[in-house]
Amino acid sequence: MGYVFDFKDAQAFERWFEEPRFRLEAERENALMIDMLQPARGETILEIGCGTGTSLVPLVEMGLNATGIDASPYMLDVSFKKLGNRVSLYRGSAEDLPFDDNSFNHAFFMTTLEFVDDPGKAIEEACRVAKDRVFLGVLNRYAIKGIQRRVAGIFYETLFNHARFFGIWQLKRLIRSIAGQVPLTWRTVNQFPTGCGRFVQNFEQSRFMQRCPFGTFVGMVITLVPVFRTRPLAIRHQDETVHRHGDRLMPGTASVYTAHEHETRTASDALNLCSPAQDNGHGSLPV
Repeated sequence: MGYVFDFKDAQAFERWFEEPRFRLEAERENALMIDMLQPARGETILEIGCGTGTSLVPLVEMGLNATGIDASPYMLDVSFKKLGNRVSLYRGSAEDLPFDDNSFNHAFFMTTLEFVDDPGKAIEEACRVAKDRVFLGVLNRYAIKGIQRRVAGIFYETLFNHARFFGIWQLKRLIRSIAGQVPLTWRTVNQFPTGCGRFVQNFEQSRFMQRCPFGTFVGMVITLVPVFRTRPLAIRHQDETVHRHGDRLMPGTASVYTAHEHETRTASDALNLCSPAQDNGHGSLPV
């Protein structure tokens, strides 16, 4: 199950989102997720590790049928206060989702894989319950901010001491090992300082900058491909050119015994039974 956020963590998350610069970062990450998933109004979507429900809010406002699951009851309590009955909330593990196969159009993670015990199993479960696309949002281990977070954890205790950071190439290898050669796309959010001006913010959201492999936040989409189980079927084939020599097949040829051949042979046998016996050289048999 991994690290489960306690009451203090839940409160710290809410305070974090109340600060304008952190709220802007979350909005950029959510915008990237929505732009890459392209969910349509009325579709079903599952957030795995929904936390305090921040990423579910814009989805509900778009008219999606949203569901969230988290291992922390304290996080779910904050989510319920924020969203009420507009979403379905469940307590459970990312590695063992309590949903049937293909239950949702889409599923997504937002900085959740960093805190689970088995990221591969969590991705496998997401691919099982979703039928269209899966979005993975992770903190980039090769970004400057990612390096700063890991270095800070050496000197004092932070939430990121419990986290596992991913790079784009590492994440792609992990997905390929689970789902095979499925279509993958990725983009990043660089999260420049908020005081850089409108031009810099627009430049950050350009496709050119979103292809930077060292962006602070990585978004990757798995387009799910249906897999069908097949079994070989026996097919009977009759060669139209069958070579015969009397009733014997010529060497190297084959024939399929047909109903017509069966009727012809039965009629011939009946005629032979009705005809007089022939002298075979040892006297005639009584008729």
